[in-house]
Amino acid sequence: MSFELELFRKMYLIRLFEEKAIELYTQNLIRGVIHPYIGEEGVAVGACAALQVDDYVVSTHRGHGHCIAKGGDLPRMMAELLGKKTGYCKGKGGSMHIAAFDINMLGATAVVGAGIPIAVGSGLSAILNKSKRVTICFFGDGATNQGTFHEGLNLAAIWKLPVVFMCENNLYAISTHISRVSAVDSISKRARSYNIPGVVVNGNDVLAVCKAAKRAVKRAREGNGPTLIEAKTYRFEGHYKGDPGTYRSKGEVEHWKNMDPIRTFRKKLISEHLIDKKKISEVEEECRNTVEDAVTFAKNSPTPDPEEAFCDIF
Repeated sequence: MSFELELFRKMYLIRLFEEKAIELYTQNLIRGVIHPYIGEEGVAVGACAALQVDDYVVSTHRGHGHCIAKGGDLPRMMAELLGKKTGYCKGKGGSMHIAAFDINMLGATAVVGAGIPIAVGSGLSAILNKSKRVTICFFGDGATNQGTFHEGLNLAAIWKLPVVFMCENNLYAISTHISRVSAVDSISKRARSYNIPGVVVNGNDVLAVCKAAKRAVKRAREGNGPTLIEAKTYRFEGHYKGDPGTYRSKGEVEHWKNMDPIRTFRKKLISEHLIDKKKISEVEEECRNTVEDAVTFAKNSPTPDPEEAFCDIF
C-alpha cells in the first residue's frame, strides 16, 4: 500500500470508528461521554505518520483518532469503550482514558492540558536513557491557557527535550471561541516566549501536517529541542455527543465541512492519478469490515468481574 493510500485508510478508519462509537453511545452501550474526533482526522494521521514505531504519543479527552493513527488495535479500543474486560485498560478507562503501551501511546486524559507534563517527562526519559525517541503531544486550543502548557514548553525548551507540541486548534474550548480568551491571533506565536519554533499548518491537509511534523520530529531527534505546531482544524460534532453546538453558526459549520480532510484528500488522490477509484473503494470496504469486526469482538467480550474494581490501583 502506498504512503498516500495508507494515510487515507487511517483517516477513513478513524471516521468510521467515531461514527460507530456515536451509534453505540445513542444505544446506551457506551457509558459516560464521548468526544468525537470527526473532522480532525488529518491532524492525528499526518502527525503520527512522521513518527517511528518506538516513538511516543500523548493524547487528550478526544483521543480515539490519536490511538488509531499510532496503530492501535480497534477491537481492544472498542472493547474499552464498551467497558469490557478485553479492552486496552480492562474496561476501566473508557473513552477518555485509553492507554496503549504496546504502541507507545502513553494515554489519553480527561483533564485539559494534563498530557503536556507527561510528554515532558517522556522527553526527559529519552534524554536520560540516551535514546532517540521523540514524543508528539496532542492538545486543544483550550489547553494553551493552562499553566501546564507554559510550564511544559518552558522546561522542554530549557532542556531541549525531543517533544513536538501539537495544538489541535479547532477554535473552541467547549463553547468558548479562541478569540475571546487569547490576545494573539495565532497560538503558534506563543512559542517565541520560549525561543522555540512556532509553526502554523492547515490541519485539514494531512500531507501538510505530515510535512510540518516530519520537520519538527527531525529537529527533536537531532537534539535541537521542541517545536510548537498549531494545526488549524475543526470538529464537525459538538464538544461531546449531546452538545447541540448552538454557539456555532450553521454557516461556519458548513464552511468547515466543505474542507473535510477525508473528502478533499480522496479527491486529490483521484484527480492527480495517485490512486484509482476502484482501489480507494476497496480500502473503504476493508475499513468498514474492520470496524464491524471490532464491534462484534467488543459486544461478545466479557465484562470485568466485580473484584476487578480492586485491582490495578496505585
